[in-house]
Amino acid sequence: MKIAIAGSGALGCGFGYHLQKNGEDVTLLDNWEQHIQNISDNGLTITVNGVEDNQKMKICKPNELNEEMDAIFVFTKSMGLKSMMKSIEHIIGENTKIICLLNGLGHLQTLEEFVDKKNIIMGTTVWTAGIDAPGVTHFDGQGPVELQNSVPEEKDGALQIVDILKKSGLYGVYSDNVNFTTWRKACVNGTMNALCALLDSNIQEVFAASTIDSMLSKIVTEFATVAKLQDDIDLDVEETITYLKALAEKVGAHYPSMHQDLANGRPTEIDFLNGAVAEASKRFDREAPYCQNITDLIHAKEDILGIQRAAK
Repeated sequence: MKIAIAGSGALGCGFGYHLQKNGEDVTLLDNWEQHIQNISDNGLTITVNGVEDNQKMKICKPNELNEEMDAIFVFTKSMGLKSMMKSIEHIIGENTKIICLLNGLGHLQTLEEFVDKKNIIMGTTVWTAGIDAPGVTHFDGQGPVELQNSVPEEKDGALQIVDILKKSGLYGVYSDNVNFTTWRKACVNGTMNALCALLDSNIQEVFAASTIDSMLSKIVTEFATVAKLQDDIDLDVEETITYLKALAEKVGAHYPSMHQDLANGRPTEIDFLNGAVAEASKRFDREAPYCQNITDLIHAKEDILGIQRAAK
């Protein structure tokens, strides 16, 4: 299968590496010149769960690839999704499957501007990753990667991708309710990502804080309220907190992507997480003060660090 990875940062490289090792025809797409050059010259150096490897991989800028793809995994930052989709329109065919594993909320609506809904597969992953240097990444976890086609009648297309992920060691599973999983993953990022970024700490340190129960309860309650009002998704607050704590224990001393973004002078995805909850609350004549305060504090930190944010 011809597969493009649209956005080949840490997670994109991890998925591309595993898919190619399984025999798929993978092309990494990115706009970071030094990253592209280093992978082109030296191959992708990647450490997977502590084991280092080097894999020669195809990589180029999105406008430089001129083949129609069978499947495209999008791994941009949330705020870069629309511009990436514009730049890869020429490689999307009538039956090209788009697999979206982005953090955050609201991405299906963006994808529908470019692709027939029947070809959009939404999903979540709990793999973690980081970039150590241009062309050098690490990738950790054991999955799963949950997927569901946006049109239930097109389930077979999603099952094909699930099978490829399973064979590639990425632990693909089919979900009958990926909306629930998406909201639960948003809770993961709205707590772990946001709190680690604000407190300049790793997940293990944040979850050992004496105030963790109070912080989780307030944030998750606001996410759960909007999930129900907006998408009729039932997120049990206590069950979600239990899930978050178990995940934190499993992940340990990891610095999540939002912390990495601030450390490297990049804008965060806060507007698609806590910010999205705060904005949605207003549409239902509600307030989400904790999510709003977290969003404001993250943006303040971006300002202090001189990080230029994309216009909304």
